[in-house]
Amino acid sequence: MRAVSLVAWLCLLFQVWAAVDPSAAGLEHFYNLEYDEAIAAFRRALERDPNSPENYNHLAMAILYREMLRTGALESELVSGTNPFLRRPKMQPSPQDEAEFHQAISKSISLSESLIKNDPKDVRAYYTLGVAYGLRANYNFLVRKAYLDSLRDATTARKLHNKVTELDASNYDARLIQGVHDYVVGSLPWHIKMLGFLVGFRGDKQEGIRTLEAVAARGDQNRVDAEILLCAIYRRERMPAKAAALLEHLIGRFPRNYLLRFELAQMYSDLGDGRRALEVIQKIEELKRSGEPGYRNLPAEKIYYARGTIQFWYRDLEQALANFNRVVSRSDELDLNTSTFAWLRLGQIYDLKGQRVKASEAYNQVLKMAPDSDAARQARRYLSEPYRRSTSGG
Repeated sequence: MRAVSLVAWLCLLFQVWAAVDPSAAGLEHFYNLEYDEAIAAFRRALERDPNSPENYNHLAMAILYREMLRTGALESELVSGTNPFLRRPKMQPSPQDEAEFHQAISKSISLSESLIKNDPKDVRAYYTLGVAYGLRANYNFLVRKAYLDSLRDATTARKLHNKVTELDASNYDARLIQGVHDYVVGSLPWHIKMLGFLVGFRGDKQEGIRTLEAVAARGDQNRVDAEILLCAIYRRERMPAKAAALLEHLIGRFPRNYLLRFELAQMYSDLGDGRRALEVIQKIEELKRSGEPGYRNLPAEKIYYARGTIQFWYRDLEQALANFNRVVSRSDELDLNTSTFAWLRLGQIYDLKGQRVKASEAYNQVLKMAPDSDAARQARRYLSEPYRRSTSGG
């Protein structure tokens, strides 16, 4: 199961592999979570240049990540640090989105392969072909739940980008995939590494991190992407100070991306600075209240959820209780991940307060809403045995 969770993490990171021109309007919208605007921009780009594999990759990327954000899949990994992909239902994009995604990937692959056939040393074509396989890996995991197919496509992407650096050793952008792949494969158990498509890839977590740090320092078009990836890795490796520094920089560049601020609050919380974490949440609330772009349509319940989570871990149970009750009162308007974890936290708070009946009611609500979710797995445990927290706060 741990192997699958690493595949899930790898797939999430493919959101940034498709970046070719970070200054483009569509990509600016993409990094600011404005996926409708990004899709419109990429469609316009295709009208101008229908033979660009990059544009098809961008369109597919934005379609998929709009659905991830809508369902809470992207947000739950970046903000909560949970691994809900394994126990959540398959994503179910609309038939129109599915068709457009597949058409874009197929077109990118065919255009890239045609360019390679005409010129076996076409660096750009190998790069775009690798991106297309990376995005398909993402789809295989999130929509098809085909874990091994996903890892297979990710490995194909790695091989294609190895070819890029063989042809052009100065291309640090292509090393992004290499770094991520080294990190993830280095984390896999041996029996997964024995799979045929992974032969020759031993993986090395530390080498993967060093490669990504090199891209962040020396890359051209993928420098920002490497920084985003490093934020995720630093969090996973329990290096919140490094993650916080990068997040502060990224917020300055993409100020409308509210997920970056939520993640920054979590990093301050992990550093033991609850006051500063809550100040970040307060800033998000102020941006929403003033109607700032990117924040005006952010559900207030997501702010309550983030604030309540910090208060929960810092033992301010009464305030946390109030905030989670605010969340569940509007749970029908939120994504499933936020709603179920709010009910789970309510159950845990009631257990800590010795109110077992209310705790059980909250846990049962989780099971009713999403019986196969990660929150439900935990709820079943606490229905059997009340939640208790160690004196160290775990």
